Amino acid sequence: MKSSSNVFLVGPMGAGKSTIGRLLAAELRLDFNDTDKAIEDRSGVDIPWIFDMEGEEGFRDREAAVLDELSQLDKVLLATGGGIIQKSENRRVLSSRGRVVYLMTSIDEQVRRTARDKKRPLLNSDDPRKVLTDLMESRHPLYDEIADYIIDTDGRSPKSVAQELAKTLTS
Repeated sequence: MKSSSNVFLVGPMGAGKSTIGRLLAAELRLDFNDTDKAIEDRSGVDIPWIFDMEGEEGFRDREAAVLDELSQLDKVLLATGGGIIQKSENRRVLSSRGRVVYLMTSIDEQVRRTARDKKRPLLNSDDPRKVLTDLMESRHPLYDEIADYIIDTDGRSPKSVAQELAKTLTS
């Protein structure tokens, strides 16, 4: 059964899921969790190390287990990793256990926001823009499929996005 007290943020790298999530959780008085941080805390290593040792598939298995556990909590706001929607089971879990907010952002904004971040294994490429474009082409339909709400974060402060979402989610 879908819990209206849980909120799950989905979207691409650089959309602001973690930053906006913390602010929105405070506004809505929900407990904040981040799937990527939970994976790192539980494994004792960072995500690039998991990718190096276990590959993307190993990381995605860990991600699915963390999502299953954290999404069963009550009154939680969960910021998810950009690729969490790739597994159909994860999409089912997200859409059945809470309200899903798709934080949408342009490729230009993603490139700008992730340019100096060295902890994103999928962006270890000579052409991060192409990687982000390819990811968006495959993932956008999946984000869109499960979203209860879609909000564009381009050119906006995290605080203004969080305030708008708080109003939307409480009305």
